[in-house]
Amino acid sequence: MAVFEYSGLTASGKKKSGIIDAENPDAAQDELKLKGIFPTSILRIESGAGRIKTGEVPSKEKAFTLPAVFSSVKSSEITMITRQLATLLAAGFPLLKAVATLVPQARSKVFKRVLSRVKDAIEEGNSFADALGAHPQVFSAVYINMVKAGEASGTLEVVLERLADFNEKREDTKKKIQASLAYPVLMAAIGFLVLVFLLTFIVPNITKIFTDMNHELPMPTQILLSISGLVQSWWWLIIPSPFLALLGLYAIRKTDKGGWILDRIILSLPIFGSLNRQLIASRFSRTLGSLLDNGVPLLTALGITKTISGNRVITQLIEKAAQTVEQGGSLGSVLEKNSAFPDLAAQMIKVGEKSGEMEKMLEKSAELFERNVQTVVTAATSIIEPLIILVMGVVIGFIILAVCLPIFEINQIIG
Repeated sequence: MAVFEYSGLTASGKKKSGIIDAENPDAAQDELKLKGIFPTSILRIESGAGRIKTGEVPSKEKAFTLPAVFSSVKSSEITMITRQLATLLAAGFPLLKAVATLVPQARSKVFKRVLSRVKDAIEEGNSFADALGAHPQVFSAVYINMVKAGEASGTLEVVLERLADFNEKREDTKKKIQASLAYPVLMAAIGFLVLVFLLTFIVPNITKIFTDMNHELPMPTQILLSISGLVQSWWWLIIPSPFLALLGLYAIRKTDKGGWILDRIILSLPIFGSLNRQLIASRFSRTLGSLLDNGVPLLTALGITKTISGNRVITQLIEKAAQTVEQGGSLGSVLEKNSAFPDLAAQMIKVGEKSGEMEKMLEKSAELFERNVQTVVTAATSIIEPLIILVMGVVIGFIILAVCLPIFEINQIIG
């Protein structure tokens, strides 16, 4: 039985689309007509499938190609489906039926196609983890390995529930940080654009009066005129310069050597470096703890966590730690010796190793650093906002002073 995505019209002319299971396109078309839906197109969702227009005579020999999945799937949608799948399995649904039930529940067409392929793979006798592993662009290595461990231990519904919790906590932390930084970034961007506008269009018109008088201008006015002339000539390059700089840093970070140097610099920055180290430590602790708690071996778990650190320096450190663990050494001892990793996190891991409660200590470590990160970000934004206002006030004050000084001098001469 194959899965088809259809678009069509009801008897009242209302557009309708969705997913349907059928033996072939003809059967899908007949079943839709019985439901009062007249299909305008039918897309078979599996390898070697394609679009068949209503009225075509389908042929078994006809081969179609489904375009590759380019669009990404939102993490929130994966979390929602994961929790629903855990609920269905806990209610006694067989895995295949549970996945098939959730295919129409997916919001995006991309995710519907992925879930349909996963369902087909399970139907062909593949394990759930292997079926998910065929879509690494949607399901992360952490997700796949935790599912594999859940299948091996017979606790798949429990693992899926934990995965949903894991993703929700990670997304919650991410959203809180983004929400805290959104306002200061918006203020800085608007302030930058306003300043460029003033120096390009307003200031030249005001100061033109003074330059036409052939009178020696005060130093602040001369500086303002120089800056204004520079901005007026190069505004087309100055406005996109922050974006070009970010694009350049992104390109450099894509290279191995450049990326390693930038990652080292980021970790060495006074405030942002410490914040980044704590954020990486919380991500590392939560991911490693979740994997270990679901039966994934430590070496395998370390191999997965190194890919989600987002920092080449930390990745190298985790690789070194994995080699030490493989030789019988202590994970916490290796992390403790490197300043790139927070000392408190390393100490908590050592305590977990000695007490045999590594998973609990990693969970506590993750919660601790997540709280610290949120506290630091909140405190930083509370300082950044008035700081931006202060800087803008100083700049505007300088512009007003530079414009007013020549006026005062002219008044004195006239007087």
